[in-house]
Amino acid sequence: MSDHDEDGYSGEATLVVDGVSLTAQVELRGYFQPIDGFYRWYGRVAVHDELARLAGGKKKAVSIQAGPHTATGELSDPDPWGRYRITGTSTPPFHVPTTLEELNA
Repeated sequence: MSDHDEDGYSGEATLVVDGVSLTAQVELRGYFQPIDGFYRWYGRVAVHDELARLAGGKKKAVSIQAGPHTATGELSDPDPWGRYRITGTSTPPFHVPTTLEELNA
């Protein structure tokens, strides 16, 4: 069980790996870690043949854009179903509520 509230995004995103731009479905979550003061986001990229070719099962730097939000992160090894994990620290590639009005909307 988690001790923190999570934000997230599920949908289409543009990934840039080794200068190649591709569109993929992503499932992302994130949370603010008060102990170190960083926002951490993470998730999975749906199976994507071109991404698998570019990443080759290894860690790769990635830029991700979901709507108007962009962030940099890291792809890591795929799970048994071929979905790459994606992680990042700081500004996430999705909207995070910053006011009580947004939280209650």
